[in-house]
Amino acid sequence: MRLFPAIDLHEGQCVRLFKGDYNLVTNYGDPVEMAKMWKSKGAKFLHLVDLDGAKDGQFRNLKAVKGIIENVDIDVELGGGIRTLEQVDYILGLGVKRIILGSSALNVDFVKECIDKHGSDRIVVGIDCKNLMVATHGWLDTMDIDAVTLALKLKNVGVKTIIFTDIAKDGTLEGINITQTKKMVDETGMEIIASGGAKSLDDIENCKNIGCGGIILGKSIYSGAINLEEAIKRFE
Repeated sequence: MRLFPAIDLHEGQCVRLFKGDYNLVTNYGDPVEMAKMWKSKGAKFLHLVDLDGAKDGQFRNLKAVKGIIENVDIDVELGGGIRTLEQVDYILGLGVKRIILGSSALNVDFVKECIDKHGSDRIVVGIDCKNLMVATHGWLDTMDIDAVTLALKLKNVGVKTIIFTDIAKDGTLEGINITQTKKMVDETGMEIIASGGAKSLDDIENCKNIGCGGIILGKSIYSGAINLEEAIKRFE
């Protein structure tokens, strides 16, 4: 099981949001220094999100992304506002290991085009939900499609990995929504990366027990609720 420290990028800084609310921001400073710290704790893969890009589809934090790639010897995945094949080509060309398609993944043909060109190991999809209904555009809109249905459509065009986030839990330290995450694991047969609300090592263990391929850790490691070094030694 892989543990992914999250670095959310907003106006060039590393931040955390509460339940995806852009008005409830905690600033943790320089993303490059944060990446170096997580690597020193044993992290092997970072989960980066351009929060500004997620809202408007324009890259706002590429300087920070480039800084991490150039100064920290660690694999990164990046999501947030990636909506064209040209953007996909450009980001992968920077040295990003894999990209995360979010709102744009509602266009299944576009996802297929990306996979056909770059391979399924470099294209993953983030499905963010409220009550299992898909939320898009920085979590500002909720669509009339459920997460399982969307995941199965994506599976048919070659998607192997889904990052599943319950946004009602994200940034709250209230615990992973195991019921919904298990439903995704059981009903899709895909690799599911759990995200949103992890608060303890028990959450990581529960995700491992239901068959998740990994878990994204955000506020839990920033607040000290989870010791990343200890968690990596125990679960990776």
